[in-house]
Amino acid sequence: MSDLSKQRTYALVGHGGCGKTSVAEMLLFNAGAVSRLGKIEEGTTALDYEPEEIKRRGSTQPGIAAFSFNKNRHFLIDTPGDGNFNGDLPYLLKAVDAVVFVVDAVDGVKPLTKKLWGEVAKLGLPTIFFINKMDRDRADFNMALTGIREKLGVKPYLQNIPIGEKENFKGVVNILENKAYLFDDKGGQTEAPIPADMQDEVAHLRDTTVEEIAVCDDELMERYLEGGELSMEEMQVAVRQAVICGQLYPVCTGAALKGMGGVRLLAAVENYFPGPLDCCAGEKTITGEDGTTRKVGPDEPVAAFVFKTLYDPFAGQLSMVRVLTGTLAPDAALQNVAKDVKERAGQILLPLGKETTISKEPMGPGSVVALAKLKDTATGDTLSDEKKPFVLAKPALPAPMSSYALAPAEKGDEDKVFAAMGKLLSEDVTLTLSRDEETGDILISGMGQSHLETAVEKARRRFKVEPVLKAPKIPYRETFRGKVEVQGRHKKQTGGRGQFGDCFVRFEHRNRGEGYEYVDAIVGGAIPRQYIPAVDKGIQESAARGYLAGFPLVDFRATVFDGSFHTVDSSEMAFKIAGSLAFKAACEKLKMSLLEPIVTVTVSCPDENMGDIIGDLSSRRGKVLGSDSTGGITEIQAHVPMAEMQEYGKALSSMTGGQGAFTMVFASYEECPPPIAEKVIADHKKKEE
Repeated sequence: MSDLSKQRTYALVGHGGCGKTSVAEMLLFNAGAVSRLGKIEEGTTALDYEPEEIKRRGSTQPGIAAFSFNKNRHFLIDTPGDGNFNGDLPYLLKAVDAVVFVVDAVDGVKPLTKKLWGEVAKLGLPTIFFINKMDRDRADFNMALTGIREKLGVKPYLQNIPIGEKENFKGVVNILENKAYLFDDKGGQTEAPIPADMQDEVAHLRDTTVEEIAVCDDELMERYLEGGELSMEEMQVAVRQAVICGQLYPVCTGAALKGMGGVRLLAAVENYFPGPLDCCAGEKTITGEDGTTRKVGPDEPVAAFVFKTLYDPFAGQLSMVRVLTGTLAPDAALQNVAKDVKERAGQILLPLGKETTISKEPMGPGSVVALAKLKDTATGDTLSDEKKPFVLAKPALPAPMSSYALAPAEKGDEDKVFAAMGKLLSEDVTLTLSRDEETGDILISGMGQSHLETAVEKARRRFKVEPVLKAPKIPYRETFRGKVEVQGRHKKQTGGRGQFGDCFVRFEHRNRGEGYEYVDAIVGGAIPRQYIPAVDKGIQESAARGYLAGFPLVDFRATVFDGSFHTVDSSEMAFKIAGSLAFKAACEKLKMSLLEPIVTVTVSCPDENMGDIIGDLSSRRGKVLGSDSTGGITEIQAHVPMAEMQEYGKALSSMTGGQGAFTMVFASYEECPPPIAEKVIADHKKKEE
């Protein structure tokens, strides 16, 4: 097995469009893992290979690569940056020891960048920042660096600074080494003298850098204050430990599309990121679902976490696995404790995009490998030694942001469509299928409209089915105002035993959100005890069907206070019908109204888009509750009718150039404006006819 001290397992994280996949391609090319530098625009990158990714020119699933550089083994996970496709980021981050966080030199830190950094910071993962696209028009290294410092709240450690910007970008200066490196258009680099106009700046930055390093180590700090020299080797060791402990965050820079800066980034990864056995202090351990801990080491009982399931057209289902501890051998007998099933590992595959190679050796902690044809194991499961079972706690996933009704294009194809979509659920844990009991719709829910549309495209291509997405029915409610006493009387004579039920019921509205209440006020046996619940059942069933537009009627009290019965003809069914008749009579007499669901929407956007966002929310009948700005990013909260939010994701992306993000949760029900209520009621009557 390879030397674990020379193994690095890390993820590329950053907002959509910052160039993560291009950075991954550059690293693979510089390491010799691919023979040419692929381009996203041409659909030739190693890690974006699905037709939907090539069409969108962006990642819809993580790209995974195992490769070697300088006799070091690298396991890389390129995570999607689009908010529609990165809902499973908590699972992906569980599979790595560190993060290369990519920031766009043109756009800088966006609202989604801040959100993604929150996920990384929450786990305390050692991080290197890579400022990409230094060759582009409007590239501004200092702007991006300021965003990292002020918007993300990180104190950056300058590993490299650029030589030139935009079309003049040609290399970097390594501050600590006090050396310049010039790049060529083939991904190569050559050492060169530091440009004369940068020497004073570099000298000043180096003094600051040495001090930052010394602060992280008491012994070095004491020697530094006494005026002693710190050796390069001592400082490199101190930087690595500080990065692992989250004290320093190195910043590198480059231009991934031209392969410029990849070798410097690979060197930083190897110099500063932890190996699978390294941690800030003491022995590295993992914590199980039951709170127990287990030491991480190659000689421990094996445990592996399935962080993603991918589909291969030849091998079928591939389970992407992170070896947490122990050593995974080919054909190993494993236990899926959560499902109480046994699995066999089979061949251990090393992924490089859609290509895989068979590993010639067992794989130890930190390895990211693929296992084919596991029978009952899904994303989020843990596989472990049969005699030493272990279950890693599943990370929490974000709630779905968008739901659509799913239907087949042709009647009779329901089973095929739902079976196809069910298979996609095993790959994507942020997709869910459910049935709306109220409307009868089969709902597919996910992280956004683009997420759901892409899932449908994938189902069409793979399984030759035709799913159709439709806007789901809005769950309106009905209610009434005022108070009324009515009689519900059901009498039917059919020659034999008749039916008779008679009740007097007082209906009155309750405050919003108080729900339904049934009160038994019968005295003197006007209605026998056994029939009183039947009246309640009749009212509830009628209320569930609604009166105005087929939506449940809510927030009212029904008090049964009088009635009569027949000793032979009365029955529970007769009094149930009487209760429903009383409900209908009350609705005919009282003033009815339609209630619409209101959601609390929280929008994050650049400050300059705030006016457009507030104006758009107002046009959607929204009420802005407030806004707050921090580091150039404004967060706006508003109450908006759910009916107005169905395609908000695309509108927000258009208004902010893809820089906005939003969340929404149900808040309350409010009375629907008459024009909208009239349309909903008219649509219901039309369907009934």
